[in-house]
Parts: sequence; structure tokens; C-alpha cells
Amino acid sequence: MDQLNQLIIQRRKKADELAEMNVELYANDFKPTHHISEVLSSGSANAAVADLEDAPNVRASFKVAGRILALRKFGKASFLHIQDDSGRIQVYVKKEVVGEQFYTQFKKWDIGDIVGFKGKLFKTKTGEITILADSIKLITKSLRPLPEKFHGLTDVEMRYRQRYVDLIVNPEVRETFRKRIEIIRLLREFLSNRGFLEVETPMMQAVPGGATAKPFKTHHKALDMDLYLRIAPELYLKRLLVGGFEKVFEINRNFRNEGLSTRHNPEFTMLEFYQAYATYHDLMDLTEEMISWLTEEINGSMEVTYQDQIVDLSPPWKRYSIDEALTEVGGIDPDLLNDSEQIIKLAKDKGIALDPQAGPGKAKTELFELLVEEKLINPTFITAYPTEVSPLARRNQANPQVTDRFELYITGREIANAFSELNDPVDQKKRFEKQIAERGADEEIFPVLDEDYIRALEYGLPAAAGEGIGIDRLVMLLTDSPSIRDVIIFPHLKAER
Repeated sequence: MDQLNQLIIQRRKKADELAEMNVELYANDFKPTHHISEVLSSGSANAAVADLEDAPNVRASFKVAGRILALRKFGKASFLHIQDDSGRIQVYVKKEVVGEQFYTQFKKWDIGDIVGFKGKLFKTKTGEITILADSIKLITKSLRPLPEKFHGLTDVEMRYRQRYVDLIVNPEVRETFRKRIEIIRLLREFLSNRGFLEVETPMMQAVPGGATAKPFKTHHKALDMDLYLRIAPELYLKRLLVGGFEKVFEINRNFRNEGLSTRHNPEFTMLEFYQAYATYHDLMDLTEEMISWLTEEINGSMEVTYQDQIVDLSPPWKRYSIDEALTEVGGIDPDLLNDSEQIIKLAKDKGIALDPQAGPGKAKTELFELLVEEKLINPTFITAYPTEVSPLARRNQANPQVTDRFELYITGREIANAFSELNDPVDQKKRFEKQIAERGADEEIFPVLDEDYIRALEYGLPAAAGEGIGIDRLVMLLTDSPSIRDVIIFPHLKAER
């Protein structure tokens, strides 16, 4: 029998013994009066008496609850540390104070148990603020031991698979998710203060649209129809602009039935927002303002350290067209970019596999990913994407071969994608049809033209711009997290064997 199973058996035995003593193993009648952080920051804590002998003279008494993280048992007295969601404090339990009956119960407690104490404060000889418990309460008996060195496990996937344990023993993990929550709150605040309305659009859609990713498919029995988990909310948000809302945003889940990596999870969080009578230039300005402000609010500085790289998010940010980036960062001869055959040949020479129908626009974007993307450490807007790879973006009036679109890159990763919206229903239908013709033959789920969206455009979509920002990647940047799994609280993993 392995050591873990032996420990579990020992804990179950203790639980049985406590039950025989009429101790409730899963109580629900202890009400803490304070969080641990409130106790530590209180005036009573700051004026805690010098030693244990004077502790009974202290007037203030506190009730706290938390999980035992450290425990040193002695014959007639014990020290332990407990932790709640605000902090950690030491507790001193004396047999002569709590009584023999309760001290006997206490001796059957383990690290990991959730417990409650009432008592007054004193300082140990080392100056540590400590609660002298005058009453104790078992709230939840833990039947599994916490790992001693959980963070150092060689199987890092266990941290993601058992996130509840990861959160117990690693305070820096809890801090990452607190920051994530605050980031989302601040994004909502920023957009709401600028007149954007938060809306909700369908998570299950009859026609998957707004991106070219592979969707998850399900079937609705009552309607007797196939539905798809959305890959993007874009087409529904633009329907709302048709309906008369002029500024909308949504923060919610998207689903893409594709691979997993340090940058990709099949379920991820996006912020998408749309503004009538705006252009992609307006959204570049808004994005620069929003993310730099957010960085200052979260980190107290415009500079962040990401994986040992200093990233400066101070405005203004660099702006390159994709051709300028390929030339200045990627080192491609600018004359080559204007030769369709040569740019396709260069892409193939670089080992890029292009579909037979792919044109120079696709070749440029693939070369950009290969030669430029990872070099864009500080915030950089890339504009003028080829029309060929931008089926929903408005054509540039001066050069119809490119669109009024940008992508934002930070630390070599795409953070945002935005464009002035295509609102010509005839042009949009042609682009959808071309996209379906190019993709259809190799698709498990054959793409369908969204006729209702075309109908909505025929009623009239005002001139507008829209943007999507990957929340998970933004949180990775602002918490110095190397993997998307570090910022998704329950990431998808292969089934346990």
C-alpha cells in the first residue's frame, strides 16, 4: 500500500473517532466575525500585548476561520497556522484554556482541516501576532493530505488538474486569479464610462460565424436542429448596431475545436466591442488608452516584466503596415512585396505550405507570422492586412487590395484584432461565398453562408469599427504567466489515465 493511501486511511480513522465523540465533521454553525487580514491590521493587533501572560487582559476578541497549513502539536499546547482568503495567522491552543475534552478532539485534527477559533491576541517572543484560542471548532475534516511540495511536482499538469489544491498551497496562484478578476472589472469600467453597453449574444448558434475556426457541434432535440458553440460573437454584435445600438461590448466565452498549446485553449474569454461612426484608427487610439491605463491600474507602472523581458506599454505605440513590418522587421526586399509570384515563391522557399488557391495576401500573412511576429515585444499595431485574409473588414478606399484593419502584438503574441466593418451586403455576400468555396472541400463541418446576417446588412449597418481582445493573453502579460493554462482557472486537459 502506498504512502498516500496509508495517510488517507489514517485520516478516515481519525474522522470515525471524532464522530464517535459526537463531533460534527462538516459543521455549518461557525460564523467568523473577521477575516484574518482584518485581525492583523486592526488596532488591537498593532497594540498586541508583549507576551502570552498578559494576553488574557486584552479586551478585543476575534472569531476567525480557515484551513490549517502548519501544525506543531505538543503535550499540553500547540501552535498552528491557518489561512483564509485574505491571509494567514498563527493560533496558540492550550489544553488548560480550551479544556481537556476539546484538546483531545484537537489532537485528531490534521493539516488541511478547516477550523474556527475565538480568542485574544498576543505577540510571541519573535514578535509574531498570534491568537490565544479560548474556543475551537472543527468545521470540515479533510480526508486527503495536502502535498508538501506541490509547486515543485514534476508533473505540472497536476497543478492544472487539481486547481483547488494549487490554490490552497500556492498564494501566488490565488493572486494571479485575483488580478484576472480585477482586469475584467476594470475593462468593464473603462468601456462603460465611455458609453458602451454590455450585452449578451447567443453561445449556441445555428450558423457559426465571425471567424474561420472549427466549431463544436451539438444537436437540439426539441428544435431538431444542429447548433454550434460560438467561435465569435461578432456577427450578432453587428446585428445590434443595425438595430440602433451605437456602442456595445461583450465579455464572454468563445469555443474553437482546435489544438491546445501554451497560447490556445478550446474555451477562452474574449472582449469584443463595436462602435458606430468610428474607424479602425479610432479603435487604435481607444485600445492604446485602455490597455496602458489598465496596466497602470494593475501594476502601478507602464512597464511590466514578462518572462525576463521588460515591456514598455507607455503611449504612443508603434504602427506599421504589414508591408512595412515585413521590410523593417522581417528583412524582406520591399520590391519583392509588390510581385505576387515572387512573394508566393518566397513563402514556399521558407517552408510555408500554401493551399493551391492561396494568393499573395495569404503568403504575406504567413511570412509575417514566421519572420516578424515573435520580434514584436513592445506594443505594435500592424495595419493594412490583405483583403484576401480579411473577409469581414472594409476595403481601403485608396487601395482595395488591403483592408482597414489592425492587429495588436505584444511580446510576440496577437492581443487584439480590429477593423472598420464591411457594411456593403453585396460585397459581404461575395466574400462569404469565396470563403466557403475555398474552405468547404476540406471541412468536417461544411461552412454555411449566413443569409440572415446578409439580410441584416441590407437593412443598413452604419459605418462602424469593431475589435476583439483576448482576455487570457492579456492576463498572461500582466501576471507574467508563461502558459494560458496559468490564467484559466480550470483549463482543458486530456482525460486522466
